[in-house]
Amino acid sequence: MAIRNQLKLLLTAGSLITTALAGPVQKTAHDDDDDTPLPLVIWHGLGDNYAAEGLHRVGDLAEAIHPGTLVYYIRMDDNTQRDSSATFFGNLTEQVAKACADIAAHPILASAPAIDALGFSQGGQFLRAYVERCNNPPVRSLVTFGSQHNGIVKFRDCGTTDWVCKAAMALLRGNAWSSYVQSRLVPAQYYRDPEQYDQYLDSSNFLADINNERDIKNEAYKANIEKLENLVLYMFDEDTTVVPKETAWFEEVNGTEITPLRARKMYSEDWLGLRALDRKGGLQFRTAPGDHMQLEEKLLNETFAEFFGPVKLGKKGVSQPAPAVLGDGDL
Repeated sequence: MAIRNQLKLLLTAGSLITTALAGPVQKTAHDDDDDTPLPLVIWHGLGDNYAAEGLHRVGDLAEAIHPGTLVYYIRMDDNTQRDSSATFFGNLTEQVAKACADIAAHPILASAPAIDALGFSQGGQFLRAYVERCNNPPVRSLVTFGSQHNGIVKFRDCGTTDWVCKAAMALLRGNAWSSYVQSRLVPAQYYRDPEQYDQYLDSSNFLADINNERDIKNEAYKANIEKLENLVLYMFDEDTTVVPKETAWFEEVNGTEITPLRARKMYSEDWLGLRALDRKGGLQFRTAPGDHMQLEEKLLNETFAEFFGPVKLGKKGVSQPAPAVLGDGDL
């Protein structure tokens, strides 16, 4: 979802309205023994655009914690209105391929030994798809906030004058599994209802593939996830926008029954490399207070300090157990 200003900062659903910090973003050198931080790639959420002021304030915070950080904002179009529209309408296979090509063609990113990545809401699972499908340059640490890694079972409500959202949701509620919707409506491509699991496996254009849920597994996806130093999964503890909120931790929610990732077959059989990553201490389950995308500067600064920065920093967070979570959010 998008990000807007709060008392200290920042993030909640809606358009991004905040004052950007002063100071230019500086280009980074790429010597492994250098103190220059790795570049940071950010993918925004539903209804947002790459040039929004609040998103750039997040980039400024990252640069303030690690001076010299090059921040790159993924976009589907240089026109901000079309970039925002692409968060609702588009084929995710094509969008991820475009992000892969744009990053690989960037003169600085392409020459980096690695990059760090930050995904807000749906941008988190899109960046995970980048890791799995191309990973060139490779991602060191991927941090996601409120992302729908295990899909959603309910579509969002729209503002009274948000006509783009209303048009998208009307099509989604019509027939989420049709080839027309699955190739054109972004949220439908990470829709996953356990009660319609066979339809999901047959029809999903995106999520069933990047979660390696079909019978034939893509071993490259698994290998690329295993190469991460950290995959940091933030769930908002009062999320009422993403249903179920536990999707941020890859948890399976079927009615009132919640199955933690570590109790799921996708973990025990290691379809995605998450178990291997967990065993080396790289899979992080974190909570953020408040509703969806209600983030404060302090938490962002702590996250940037812990997981981003120079190559030789080599910091890892402490792996935390993923407790069972009671209750669902509302959309």
